[in-house]
Amino acid sequence: MNISKAEYARRRQRLLDAMPENSVAIVPSAREQLRSRDTYFPFRQDSDFLYLSGFDEPESLLVLAPGREQGETLLFCRERDEEKEMWDGPRLGPERAAAHCGLSDAFPIGDLDDILPGLLEGKDFICFTMGRFPQLDRRLQSYLQTIECAPGSSGAPQMRTLDPLLHDLRLYKSAAEVRLMARAAEISAQGHCRAMQVCRPGMFEYELEAELLHTFTSAGARQPAYPSIVGSGGNALVMHYIANNAQLKSGDLVLIDAGCEFRGYAADITRTIPVNGRFSGAQKAVYEIVLASQLAAIAQCLPGNDWDQPHLASVEIIVQGLKDLGLLQGEVSGLIESGAYRQFYMHRVGHWLGMDVHDVGDYKVHGQWRQLEAGMTMTVEPGIYIAADAPSVPEKFRGIGIRIEDDVALTKDGNRVLSAAAPKTIADIEHLMSAGDLVQEALL
Repeated sequence: MNISKAEYARRRQRLLDAMPENSVAIVPSAREQLRSRDTYFPFRQDSDFLYLSGFDEPESLLVLAPGREQGETLLFCRERDEEKEMWDGPRLGPERAAAHCGLSDAFPIGDLDDILPGLLEGKDFICFTMGRFPQLDRRLQSYLQTIECAPGSSGAPQMRTLDPLLHDLRLYKSAAEVRLMARAAEISAQGHCRAMQVCRPGMFEYELEAELLHTFTSAGARQPAYPSIVGSGGNALVMHYIANNAQLKSGDLVLIDAGCEFRGYAADITRTIPVNGRFSGAQKAVYEIVLASQLAAIAQCLPGNDWDQPHLASVEIIVQGLKDLGLLQGEVSGLIESGAYRQFYMHRVGHWLGMDVHDVGDYKVHGQWRQLEAGMTMTVEPGIYIAADAPSVPEKFRGIGIRIEDDVALTKDGNRVLSAAAPKTIADIEHLMSAGDLVQEALL
């Protein structure tokens, strides 16, 4: 289950076709990131570079040069080095990299200053996103100054940001990409199921995180797609809580927002479960509102609808539900118009999903919400968060934080919930957690 060499070639060709006339595109790899002193974080390739090349080494650069007689796709990468490879692992080297990736040419990264300026001379545009790679920014500026000052020069090419062209391509997932995302979601759902089965009062949040990470790694997903959120009690009210160091208490809920990365593609799933395996009456009431709002939003994830329609569907259900519980007073339309609900539901219903967990792609086009189309993949994640000191809120509801999130791929006929294997009804969650209790009892 991988992206084929032919698909990478099609991606590059689509970008070549979309580029301005007489232009060159430059896409750098990620850099290794220092963790502390001489220790580095595990390398993760830049998503744009990986999307176009499939090449997973640092210190690399992809150049697309439409119309170049010797070939339009060039890679600069590290040379083979037996001594360094003995310590850090094998490198492909330029010759093998070109064949491995299906590229026209590959050169040593050390030859960049000798070769790249010549590829830029006489061009009208350089498609490159400034600001993300400062060292390369400075190098390119130096090249352009040299071209500008050269005798007989007609001027240096203009810089155009590459992001709009490339990110529009990445927004539409191929069948192969959806398969990888479905596998990432499947593994992530298994992790959530495992967390439900082992969850019990007295555990620490990081112990549930450990169960998630163990499940991910055991299935071949070596990295989470983002830092796992395991927030119990009031910690569930912190949107990006990652301390994960509190002890689980009976009667509390624990919100688990976690997904793995599988072969470059992310999953993003949230489930909220009762620490002791049983929802209280107040927790059930709020949970059912969030679940109903999520189902309503997913039903609006259809080709032809716009990006905002799923969110609006979730807002209507949540506002009506909060009004029915007495947490909001007034007409539903007025509460929506005034934004009164935002004290309980302060974020939008979802985001694009793909190689990045918050994937690329504009949400508006020419000032209008983008129309949903087959091939797009998104999350749907409404929530209700009631502060512990929320005024005019009955005590039984205070401190409750609930979010439910799934990964949804749009198809020509509707949509497909990739993360459906993670239970989310109250009955299914309680059943799985009670089954986990029986297993734990049998092991004692």
